[in-house]
Amino acid sequence: MFHQLKNLVPQGLKDVYHYILSHLAAVYYGHPSREMIVIGVTGTNGKTSTAYMIAKALEADGSKTGCTTTAIFKVADKEWLNNTKMTMLGRFQLQKLLRQMVTAGCKYAVIETSSQGIMQHRHANIAYDIGVFTNLTPEHIEAHGGFANYKQAKIQLFHHIAKLPPKNLASKSAPRAAVLNHDDEHWQDFKVARLDNILTYGEGEGAEVRAQNITESTSGTSFTVAGAQINLKILGRVNVINALAALAVAKTCGLSLAAAASQLEKITGIAGRFELIDEGQDFTVIVDYAPEPASLKQVYQTIKALGPKRIIHVLGSCGGGRDAARRPILGRMAGQNADIAIITNEDPYDDDPMSIINQVADGAKQAGKVENQDLFLIQDRGEAVLKAVKLAQSGDLVLLTGKGAEQAICVENGKKIPWDERNAARQAIRGRIAKSG
Repeated sequence: MFHQLKNLVPQGLKDVYHYILSHLAAVYYGHPSREMIVIGVTGTNGKTSTAYMIAKALEADGSKTGCTTTAIFKVADKEWLNNTKMTMLGRFQLQKLLRQMVTAGCKYAVIETSSQGIMQHRHANIAYDIGVFTNLTPEHIEAHGGFANYKQAKIQLFHHIAKLPPKNLASKSAPRAAVLNHDDEHWQDFKVARLDNILTYGEGEGAEVRAQNITESTSGTSFTVAGAQINLKILGRVNVINALAALAVAKTCGLSLAAAASQLEKITGIAGRFELIDEGQDFTVIVDYAPEPASLKQVYQTIKALGPKRIIHVLGSCGGGRDAARRPILGRMAGQNADIAIITNEDPYDDDPMSIINQVADGAKQAGKVENQDLFLIQDRGEAVLKAVKLAQSGDLVLLTGKGAEQAICVENGKKIPWDERNAARQAIRGRIAKSG
């Protein structure tokens, strides 16, 4: 009923309401963003990992940093999981967290900045200094009314930065800059005038911070930048581009490449982002967010490079009016790339869970999967994880996507069911080991 009433409110009134809330929140908490260098990370994929890597890289000079992402909150040395089911916090929550960062002595704040958050003016009273663009693929298109609107929402962050007055901290001017993924076809659309500096990163020629000589292994990913060797402990070629963004931001802030790279090399994992679950089993289990086709494609590329015997994939798709068109696409990708696909619940909201599952399964069937042979439809996500672990043989890889480190499954009437994919996988593995022992 609440959502129906909300839809009756004219968009203009909603905009005014959101902007007033944004202003009030900033005033209430004393405009904390004016007391730090603030980096906003926007794009479709990789925002969480990139934001976290930026926060870690900026500690290279001994500074304290904070970040707010889909998966993790960080205030100086304290880190904890985001249990709000929000990529970008609401206005009062976000300003409160920024004030906590200032109180803790943070010099830098990194904010994962979503297009929906920008639409609702959550960014409006935040004094950003640097905007980071990761990439752009179709997502949340239904909410934005088309891809062009989706892209423009993200570009607004960079216009916002360009309009802000220069910030002076500790007698030094903070940079007003854009850090852009040169490998993405849309990067030039984010080159906004009046910014002091625009720096590009990527693997291709023309990128100013460029990765070369990339190698992947089961222990991590290595590459060179300007002749310097960088050895990441986290898996996945996609993390090369995320690391490059972090290095580019560090460079923009005047930090040395070597010092920033050293900080990145200390990262052993990012919650729910290509996270290995190891309980001593003889098969591999990986938890990753990857809720849409472009990110899932990158995950498949990485796990295939690991050379598993078989891939057993547990996945679903989101409800609540979120990009229904991608459901059969995800299923088809699982059908084409996984040996066994298990379709389950993700976040149905007010939609019928089995309807979503069947739409994903239709894609898998189009790719040749046969139900109850190499395709299983299991509504209960816990049961789906148990099924995958039960089916796994030595040398197999179990891939769990769609939830990452999220702490709840959202169902009808706004209810949240507590859920942690990593813990569910650990319990399933331990149970199997206990039975076999």
